[in-house]
Amino acid sequence: MQSGKTSGSRRNANEDAITATALHEGPEADRILEKLVAAGQPEDQREHVAFWMAIERGRHGFEVLRELARNDAEAKFRENLMFAMSESHETEALGELVRSAHHDPAAAVRGQALFWLAQKAGQEAEKAITDAMENDPELEVKKKAVFALLEMPKDEGVPLLIKYARTHKNAAVRKEAIFWLGESEDPRALAFLEEILLGKNN
Repeated sequence: MQSGKTSGSRRNANEDAITATALHEGPEADRILEKLVAAGQPEDQREHVAFWMAIERGRHGFEVLRELARNDAEAKFRENLMFAMSESHETEALGELVRSAHHDPAAAVRGQALFWLAQKAGQEAEKAITDAMENDPELEVKKKAVFALLEMPKDEGVPLLIKYARTHKNAAVRKEAIFWLGESEDPRALAFLEEILLGKNN
């Protein structure tokens, strides 16, 4: 039991040290953080460093994360990196989420990029999400794109969910859209579901 407490205390101390380093100004802090986020370091440490690089290290931090998002060999790390990328204040960060949603070789990474894009809303995010629903080769990514629509502001996401529940060529996607419409508690969704049920009963 004592060793577990020691391990937890050490992890907390490491996280505090990472946070403190990220808050320091100057290139030396950047150099230290780059080492801590590099391939081969513990995964939970890399995730923590990536988060702080996104929110505190400005342009340099974004450029490091962009390189990792494009080239890191660990799909699980790239998947978790999508959250850090969504927290970056750099204008190109949204475009990097879009790039990952389109082009990352791992379906889980593409799906996570779609999720965080939905939090950003806007036309670029909507386009990436709807493009995934139409064109991604993996059904699981299409389903994650459907869920991402639910995460968008309701005036943007619900009409798109209704549209795809009506018209998407893939029956599994239509079913997924209907399911999430049921979870939305939006009156437009309820009206659509009522329409389906009455249509089936007629």
